Amino acid sequence: MDITEFYDTFFEEADELLAEMESHLLELDVDNPDVERLNAIFRAAHSIKGGAGTFGFEALQRTTHLLENLLDYTRRGELALRRDIVDTFLEAKDMLNDQLDAYRQGGEPDPEALERICETLRRLALEELGEDAGAEVAGAAPSAPASPEPAADPAPAEAAPSAGEGTPDGGARFQVTLIGVADKDRDLLIEELAQLGDIEDQQVDGERHRVVLTSSLSGDDIEAVMCFIVEPEQLEVRGLAAAEPPAAVATESKPEAEPEAETEAAPEPAPAKAAAPAKAESAPKSGDAGKKGGESTSIRVPVAKVDQIINLVGELIITQSMLNQVAEDSETINDGALVTGLNLLQRTARDLQEAVMSVRMVPMDYVFSRFPRLVRDLAGKLDKDVELVTEGKSTELDKGLTERIIDPLTHLVRNSLDHGIETPDRREAAGKPRTGQLTLSAQHQGGNILIEVIDDGGGLNRDKILEKARSSGLSVSDSMSDDEVWQLIFAPGFSTADAVSDVSGRGVGMDVVKRNIQAMGGHVEILSTPGQGTTTRIVLPLTLAILDGMSIKVGEEMFILPVSAVIESLQPRADDLYSMAGGDVLLKVREDYLPVVAVHHALDVADAITDPTRAIAVIVQGEGRRYALLVDQLVGQQQVVVKNLETNYRKVPGVSAATILGDGSVALILDVADMHRLGQSKKENPVFGAPTRARPVEEVEPS
Repeated sequence: MDITEFYDTFFEEADELLAEMESHLLELDVDNPDVERLNAIFRAAHSIKGGAGTFGFEALQRTTHLLENLLDYTRRGELALRRDIVDTFLEAKDMLNDQLDAYRQGGEPDPEALERICETLRRLALEELGEDAGAEVAGAAPSAPASPEPAADPAPAEAAPSAGEGTPDGGARFQVTLIGVADKDRDLLIEELAQLGDIEDQQVDGERHRVVLTSSLSGDDIEAVMCFIVEPEQLEVRGLAAAEPPAAVATESKPEAEPEAETEAAPEPAPAKAAAPAKAESAPKSGDAGKKGGESTSIRVPVAKVDQIINLVGELIITQSMLNQVAEDSETINDGALVTGLNLLQRTARDLQEAVMSVRMVPMDYVFSRFPRLVRDLAGKLDKDVELVTEGKSTELDKGLTERIIDPLTHLVRNSLDHGIETPDRREAAGKPRTGQLTLSAQHQGGNILIEVIDDGGGLNRDKILEKARSSGLSVSDSMSDDEVWQLIFAPGFSTADAVSDVSGRGVGMDVVKRNIQAMGGHVEILSTPGQGTTTRIVLPLTLAILDGMSIKVGEEMFILPVSAVIESLQPRADDLYSMAGGDVLLKVREDYLPVVAVHHALDVADAITDPTRAIAVIVQGEGRRYALLVDQLVGQQQVVVKNLETNYRKVPGVSAATILGDGSVALILDVADMHRLGQSKKENPVFGAPTRARPVEEVEPS
């Protein structure tokens, strides 16, 4: 067996351990650190070091060895924590991430960066402890100093396996017991053990297979590599004295009168536990494995495989729609058995689609967990006190969207810290607490997810934004609503910063945020109150693969509107239509005046209804604004499979994607906000082919 087969598993689990380490470091109270949290940080470094040594990642092993020693002194109370020491630990964690990335890509970490972080950790040890905490111990973890507080030590079940006594050839002897491992998997594991050292003996007793191994590696290293293959409860590793025989095979329970001296000389260790939270996901599953040693409740599956299943489910839904269409077009629609079967197929296909989509859903904690470090570092750089609050961490979103939402959220968080939240002195002068609050929240809203970045800072300055917009050549007026003014900050190159810094001021970012959110089928809204703070709201679909759509007809063309964007539909009356300067038309809906977008005009559709009083107005919402889309006919609501039009064809204005209908034809999925922009760009042409009965602008009642 090639040990490199386990690289990917090691990299994934090392990433999880580093994320766990950072989370614990950020939550540490330096004045009164939690012992269990310190132990968890130490165990994360210890596990990564063991795996790095096994796989031959020397730079990673050196760095974690130095960090592990300092963490050991910290958890035993011999190294007092300060904020700058935690900063150094976080710097080391960042370096470990860089080293992992280098190894993941088949390269070697930067040697200068390695020496720099090693020197930093050694200098910390010399300054705080008066000794070099980086002494290398070949093949084993360094001996921990005696603990003045035995109760503060980690639980015995999580202690590293004892090292075996040296043999004449320089190796150490271990007994490795595999518990409840199927035959085919056991053969692979024995082959793997043979690569870690020399196998002296093997004994089998039912579910327990004992192997005596002589190896130059430490017990930690053996445990680390094997726990990437089997469940933690399926493995026991204990050191043997040079002349000690392996334990008898028929010893499921200890004899009642076991001599005390033997017990002390060779204690029976507790089953090894893996520090990584996802170890169980990487173990091979078999029919017999896990019955005695614990059955795994999850597996690790590549995202590509899940995407393939989602695509197949999408094709199934398209086929089901085609069958419904064929049944409707034929005389078999009156066949009760056929109709029952088609209805059952439709329900099953939808349940299958929802079940498969749930596999791709991950909690927003995956995203939010990246921001405590960002807020801590940036607040320190800006000399601000900021408390980060997260809400709705368990709210789930498609994994593909979580990866793409991180960059826009990062920019919004940086903006809130730099422009929104004031310095402690200014907050105190304004009667606020010196510590500002930044809130990240997520919640489901219909078929969408609502993500908000909320700060309790000074809010947006309307006059300053308008002044900057005028100086930038943007078309603005004092009569603009607050919502329209706030949207100006998304203009390319727009910035109200007085000076350029490494945080902001270059006018780059907010326009990219908006563009990226729109590319995900979402929109951005801003709410702000002077002196009280700003809320930036991102509305995204839960998934980009399948959506509930409303079929509309314009001329002979069929289009799809996302149901999540549709508010209501109505037939306009002549008295509710108002013509505006520049050719715009507004539709009065109750007390609101909504811009009218004629779909046939925006998309150049022939043979469509041109009289607005004979058309149907679909009231939709996009980018925080409502519009009235004029269409010929509402066909119905159906579930559609989203196909990326830009990948398969090219970018089409006013269109976000495409889908395949039940009759095999292609229908375009409309982008509501872009439809309005597209209609505005064609204002030089009349909106309606036939004369409208819209009332003139002077008759518009004030809203």
